[in-house]
Amino acid sequence: MTTAALVLVGYLLGSCPWGYWLVRLFKHEDIRNVGSGNIGVSNVWRTYGAKLGVPVLVLDVLKGFVPALLGVLLVSHFVGILVGAAAMAGHWRPLFLRFARGGKVIATGGGVFFAVAPLVAATGVAIWASVFFLTGYASVASMLTAIFIPIGSYLYGYPKSVTVFGIVTACFAVYLHRANLSRLRRHSETQSNVALVRRLGFGRH
Repeated sequence: MTTAALVLVGYLLGSCPWGYWLVRLFKHEDIRNVGSGNIGVSNVWRTYGAKLGVPVLVLDVLKGFVPALLGVLLVSHFVGILVGAAAMAGHWRPLFLRFARGGKVIATGGGVFFAVAPLVAATGVAIWASVFFLTGYASVASMLTAIFIPIGSYLYGYPKSVTVFGIVTACFAVYLHRANLSRLRRHSETQSNVALVRRLGFGRH
């Protein structure tokens, strides 16, 4: 019963569309009609800057981290993975947006791995930041980080369940970035991501 309840809590927390809610609250706009149309951190930050991007980042990470950590502490490592997966599913298809398209689970997935495999998550953050600042592509940084997750889980010696979860997560993350891959092939991804690099400061420039 505890496991089922935690999985439900994970999905409900994951379903909180912070990118949509905060933009609605402070800008009175629908983030789904702006930029890439995604409710995740990259689109919010690219469009409105760090003043909204940072809170969305923190909240999206926490909604993966908190339920997964509860699963680990209250039941087991494996249940933490199940609860984290539920949170990621909620972020992808949020109940509070009537199961419409949500985010690409990178920030929320990062929060989950900080709970179940913190060394992997910390290394992943370093990889994401390095690739992003070297290339200017948030999508490339996200996909390469996702691909590293199962490799890092294996190298750091985490349980096999974490490595398997990492493989599934990596495949799912790359699949959700298929539109970005298409734009990269057409060389049309550059402008939006360069804009994101330029908007690391607070406010519009």
